[in-house]
Amino acid sequence: MQGQDVYITKTYYNPTNNINNYLLLPPKTKSSIRTIDVDAVVLSELENHRARQNVVKMEHRNTYHDKDFIFAMTDKNHGYPVYIKKIENRMARLLKLAKLDVALTPHSLRHTHTSLLAEAKVGLEEIMERLGHADDEITRRVYLHVTKTMKKEASQKFSELMRSL
Repeated sequence: MQGQDVYITKTYYNPTNNINNYLLLPPKTKSSIRTIDVDAVVLSELENHRARQNVVKMEHRNTYHDKDFIFAMTDKNHGYPVYIKKIENRMARLLKLAKLDVALTPHSLRHTHTSLLAEAKVGLEEIMERLGHADDEITRRVYLHVTKTMKKEASQKFSELMRSL
C-alpha cells in the first residue's frame, strides 16, 4: 500500500485455517497482479488501521510476525494474517445480529462492489482491471448478472407503482 494505491501481488492460501501454516502464492493469472486506486476515505481508514497495528507491533516487537499484512492479528499470534474462517465467522455473527442474510460471505462483498461499480456506470474494462480479470466473460457472467437483476426489479417496482396511481 502506497499513496492512493493498493498493490495486489500475492495470494494468501491457508486451506486448513492454521494460523502459522499459510502460503503466499503468486495470483492465479497475470492480470490478477494489479494496482487498485482507492479514494481518500479508504486511504485514511487504512492509515488509521496501520497506525493501530504499529502500536501492537511495537508492544510485541520481539515476537511480532512482520510480513506487512494489512489485516494482521492483534490479539494473539501478533502479525500473522487474519485467516478467512475467522472473518467469515465474525461476518456471520454480525449479519445474524443485524437480522440480515447470514449466507453472505466476504466474497459477496466483491460481487456487491462490482455491481455498484456497474450501477455507477464504470466501464467494463475498468471493472475487469480492478477485479484482476483478463476475460470479460467471467466479469459479465459471474459478477454483472446482479446488476441486470436489480434493474429488472426496479423496473417491476416502478411498473407496480404506476399501476397503483
